[in-house]
Amino acid sequence: MKGKLTILFFMVGMGITLAQKKLWTLEECVDYALENNITIEQFRLDLEMATIDKSDAIGDFLPNLNGTLNGQSNTGLSFDPTNNQPVNTTQITSSGSVSSSINLFNGLRNIHRLNRAKLNTIANRYRLDDLVNDVRLNVAIAYLNILSNKEALKVAKALYAVTEQDLNRTKELVESGVVAQGDLLDIEATAATREQQIINAENEVLISIIGLAQLLQITDYENFDIATEVYEVPPTDIMKNTPKIIFDEALGYRWDIKFNETNVEIAKKDLQIAKGAAYPSLDAFINYNTRYSDQFLDPITGDLIPFKDQLWINDGIAFGAQITIPILNGFNTRNGIKRSRINVKKAQLQLEQNKLDLETNINQSYVDVINSSKAYEAALKTREARVLALNYSKERFDVGIMNSFDYSQAQSRVDNAEAEVIRTKFDYIFRIKVLEFYFGLPIVLN
Repeated sequence: MKGKLTILFFMVGMGITLAQKKLWTLEECVDYALENNITIEQFRLDLEMATIDKSDAIGDFLPNLNGTLNGQSNTGLSFDPTNNQPVNTTQITSSGSVSSSINLFNGLRNIHRLNRAKLNTIANRYRLDDLVNDVRLNVAIAYLNILSNKEALKVAKALYAVTEQDLNRTKELVESGVVAQGDLLDIEATAATREQQIINAENEVLISIIGLAQLLQITDYENFDIATEVYEVPPTDIMKNTPKIIFDEALGYRWDIKFNETNVEIAKKDLQIAKGAAYPSLDAFINYNTRYSDQFLDPITGDLIPFKDQLWINDGIAFGAQITIPILNGFNTRNGIKRSRINVKKAQLQLEQNKLDLETNINQSYVDVINSSKAYEAALKTREARVLALNYSKERFDVGIMNSFDYSQAQSRVDNAEAEVIRTKFDYIFRIKVLEFYFGLPIVLN
């Protein structure tokens, strides 16, 4: 019974371990990154703040409404607030008022502030969308890096398996006297080198997995891994477009460009707000107030007038308008206008610079796709030639015509060719995806 329980607990533990070992697809990695990225969350909060600022700007068009209540007790000489007569006694008084004011004109600054708040909300949305795109691209790059390292590890293990077969065969040849003992030592050294290559490749896989996990802000590195799939160079029509077409398409959707365009409009609104400070402002107001005193007596009966009667007897309404004309404020208004004009020019220059950078990056990416395609094709041809040469060398080595050193050199050339194929393949995939990214296509690997 005890043995059965041990086996049961072991199986449950294995089930928990297997359940924890989730294999992440690229889509899952991207979705997780978008949900847990701290910078994205900060930008979302900035967008919420911009929405609140927009609500504040709308509220500036509405009249304000305020109420006040006051109650106090005075002993000794004081003035009765109901008749402004001096009294020398203890009296209890209270007063209350309701006031409201509204701005009628302030150089259209309220309208410009509202339009600016709307633009700022749009700008924050563009900034958030641009960051989301960058996160998608960075996750895809890290994901491709893991795939590249895993494929390199797979090749390293396959090469070690071939070397292990050569080692066993060489031992038989040494025992039969066909090849010298030194050849066996060379093959053993080659096998040791292959083992070291496997260890290095495993380290590269581990480091790249940790890099992606950190990008996703996952700390459980041991149980994090991606789905192992074979990815070939994807078919694409992106090269049917010229760099100019891709650039024009990017201008229409790139959120960073739209963000800079909106910043130009915001700077122009700031200039209009600054100019509005030079105009007079007109405000209207209305005030209702009333008061009570325990010394306010009926002149006929001499009795204290009741509280509610005093409220309407002593009430009053004041209303009017006020105009404020700016005359001299230490050059603040003039300098504010100058600063705003400079900020408009800076925003326009920043927009033009970002467009130039985007055009440069697209042209460079276009050339990179062409060069990486040629490099990948050349690597495939080189590998094919190296494999044929190795097969020929193997035949010569098996019959004792070629020594182990020359044979190991032929194998090393195949190793280098295999590594170059992997490098150029994933570099080609990456370059394609970057160019498609500029064109607005979604980042998918299959």
